[in-house]
Parts: sequence; C-alpha cells; structure tokens
Amino acid sequence: MNSKEAERAGLHKTLWRIANDLRGSVDGWDFKTYVLGMLFYRFISENLAAYLNEQERRAGDAGFDYAALDDADALPGRSVAIDEKGFYILPSQLFANVRERARHDANLNETLSRAFRDIEGSAIGADSGDDLKGLFDDLDVNSSKLGPTVARRNEKLVKLLEAIGDLPLGDESRAFADNTIDLFGDAYEYLMQMYASTAGKSGGEFYTPQEVSELLARIAVAGKTEIDKVYDPACGSGSLLLKFAKVLGHDKVRRGFFGQEINLTTYNLCRINMFLHDVNYEKFNIAHGDTLTDPAHWDDEPFEAIVSNPPYSIRWDGDANPLLINDPRFAPAGVLAPKSKADLAFTLHILSWLAVNGTAVIVEFPGVLYRGGAEQKIRQYLIGNNYVDAVIQLPPDLFFGTAIATCVIVLKKSRCDNATLFIDASTEFVRSGNKNKLTETNRQKILDAYITRADVEHFAKLVENADIAANGYNIAVSSYVEQADTREAVDIQALNAEIARIVTRQAELRTRIDAIVADLEGEAT
Repeated sequence: MNSKEAERAGLHKTLWRIANDLRGSVDGWDFKTYVLGMLFYRFISENLAAYLNEQERRAGDAGFDYAALDDADALPGRSVAIDEKGFYILPSQLFANVRERARHDANLNETLSRAFRDIEGSAIGADSGDDLKGLFDDLDVNSSKLGPTVARRNEKLVKLLEAIGDLPLGDESRAFADNTIDLFGDAYEYLMQMYASTAGKSGGEFYTPQEVSELLARIAVAGKTEIDKVYDPACGSGSLLLKFAKVLGHDKVRRGFFGQEINLTTYNLCRINMFLHDVNYEKFNIAHGDTLTDPAHWDDEPFEAIVSNPPYSIRWDGDANPLLINDPRFAPAGVLAPKSKADLAFTLHILSWLAVNGTAVIVEFPGVLYRGGAEQKIRQYLIGNNYVDAVIQLPPDLFFGTAIATCVIVLKKSRCDNATLFIDASTEFVRSGNKNKLTETNRQKILDAYITRADVEHFAKLVENADIAANGYNIAVSSYVEQADTREAVDIQALNAEIARIVTRQAELRTRIDAIVADLEGEAT
C-alpha cells in the first residue's frame, strides 16, 4: 500500500468512527446530511480562505491570513470572492473560527444558522445564486433529531464540528493542492457509499458504486480525450457526472456538468458534491424537478456524453397526460412507455438530448430488454433507427438496495454499421463483503470488448439488426450470447466401461442371490 492509499484508508477509518460515534439517536441515512453538510462547510471555508490568502500573497503580503482578520477589515474582498468563487464567508463565520469558539458558545445553533444564511445570502443577485440557494436546508441545526433541548443539540454540534475539523484533509498552506481536493471529494464519496450500503433502498436508489460509474464513463468517452459537456437526467448525488473529471482530467470537460434530480435532499447533495470536487459554480448546472414531465435544459445544446442510472420501473404520467404523446422526446416512437414502468421514457428522453456525435450509457432494469406491448414498440423504434450501439449484461448484486442483475444500453445517433453488440459480463465480478464488485480487470475486459466490437465466444456477439427484428426486437443478451457449459467434461469410454463393470457385478450378485434362494427352498422341503 503506497502512502496515498494508506492516507485514504486512514481517512475512511476515521470517517466510519465519526459516523457511528455521532449518529446516536439520529437514523444513519438522515444523519448523513449533517456529516456531509458540515464537511461541505469546512471545505468552502478553507477553499475561500486559501484563495484569498493566495491572492494577497501574490500581491506581496506574505503574512496575510484571512481567517485572522476582523470582519470589517475583510469586507473589501467580498466582491472578488463572489465573482470568483460564487459566495463569501466572513472571517468570524469560517468553519475553523466557529469550531474554535463552539464549546463556549451557548447559542452555537444560532451561530451556525446565521452563518449558513449569510453564505447563501452572499450569492443572491450573483450568477451563482441558484447554485447556492438552499444548500444548507437539510443541515437543520435546530432539529429535534439532534436532541430534545438546545443544550443537547449544541453538544452534538460541538462533537460534529470537532470531528469534521480533525479529519486529515490536506494542507491549506498549499492553497488547496489537488490532493486536498481529492481527499475532500473522496471523503464525500466514501460517506455516500457507507450510508447507502447501510440504508438499503432509501440510500442506494440514487447512488451508483464508483467502479460502475467509471465503467459507464469510459464507455461514454471511448476514443476521446476531452468532451464538451456531460449530462445525467436522474443525477442523484452526482457521482456519475463527476467520474468524467477523474477519467478524462478536471479540465477536459470543457463546458461542465449538467443534470436534474427530483429528490430535493439529493439535489442539494449533488450540488454540494460539485463544490467538494472543486467544480466551480459556472461549470455545473444541476436542476431540481421531474425530468420526464418538467425537463430542464430544453434550451441547451445536445450533450456529447450522457450517463444515467435512472430509477427502475417507477410510475409516471404516461398516456394519462395527453400532452406527452406529442412531446418531441417521445412522439417519434409513436407510443409512450407504460404508466407503471417509466424506464424507456428515460431512455427516449436521453436519446432526444443526445448530440449527433455523442454517446449515451444507461443502466436499465432487465425487463425493458424483452417485455412486450409498448416497450417492444419502443425497442422496434430504437433498433429500426439504428440507435442501439451495444447491450451489456452486468453481474447481479452490484448496486445498493437491490440484488437485480442490471443491464446497460449504449445509444448513438451516428454509427458505422447496422448491428448491435451484445456483451455478457454476468460473471465478471469478485465478491467483496456483502456485494459484488467490478474489479479493474473486469472493467477493462468489458471496455475492450466494447471497443473491439468483435465476437468473443461466450462473451460478446455482434448481431445484425435484421436478425434482432426477426427475433421480435428482443435485445436480452442471453438471446444472442451462448453461455459457456460449466459442466465437467464426460469421458464416454470410461463411462461405458464403468457401466459394463456395474452390469457384470449386478449379474454376479443376482447369481449368488438365486443360489441362496435355491438352498433355502431345498431346506424347506
């Protein structure tokens, strides 16, 4: 284990202890908002202070320390901070200063509440206003979940401030080097995974494991070194979007990260995640709302890369809403996804938002591959117009909250053949704890098969779209990729010899039995 891995392992161990020590009477999945929210508060405080310190030091004031200033003396830097960072924090309201006074602050809950209001208020009227609005709403320092009295709540808040403040998350004096940013982002992702794994469906339904996110991102950018912008219509906590920064490089997503999320708490977590990965406010546009009936980003140019793990088989308006059949996203298919199963409604929405030179990679419930009725007609539209580039069967038990063996559909609008690639990756995993995981080797094998686009016995098959049409537009991987016969080979000659030996032995035993019976009959007479 190298030093960076050891540092990360130590960080994870500390985070696990904090989460368990502080959780107490607050349900783990609810308490994540406090741990993650306070982590965010520390990050933006240190990030802003580091930025302002660096500006003054470059101007010649080597000893400048923003955190040590009086609030009145700090105000001249307000406009600069808002223009660059999108928000402003007074020195007295920085995380470190609030933490230092916390044990002796009888009104700590009000101190924090005021700081959070002022931070969000600093962005009102600025371009970053929508990106900051409501970010601290779920970090309710006056909630009875923290304790029945103000004093008990403040005790919990003091522990939370000190625990988050003690995390070894980098050296501010280095003006937030990449490693500092990586550690904050990694801490966030670890906490999200930890809470999702213990919260079941309530936590796992909008968290995609990191190794799955990486595979999807690599497929979406296969053959590219940079992209214009990325989009996820059901973005959850944003981990899928942010994986592109890891895969390509932080500056290789030129115009940023776009998404929409219906759950308000998760919408806030996604925006927090952007900040914690040092994605500045002008580089992300995350909307709150129902993508299927009230989509954001209508006026944006189509997206070059789309990745999504939308909710499986949820209800939606469907044909109960007469406007949807004429919606330009759904109308070309001539039919709407069933009201009880919105999976392919998300697929058609994604296709509509996809650029001509783009790739969309979507995690799907397996039923969409073979069910009849409206879903079969939508598959006919997709295959008939040559939009389906590949279908990949994933292993079971990868995702939190479900053991279902999901699949991946890859869509493209510009393709060089009229065939669909099927990949059976159902056995590409290792068991880790109580879940299956895609190792780097597993991910690379799948990616190589996708890029090579050639038949591999028992693993990959390129099938002409005409053959898929003849098969009723069934695109289940098992219909085209023959699984390996894992039964032991049988030696026919050895088997025949063993049968002959058994038959001979049986004849010998029957002769002996007949002789014994004859003797008994003779004695009886």
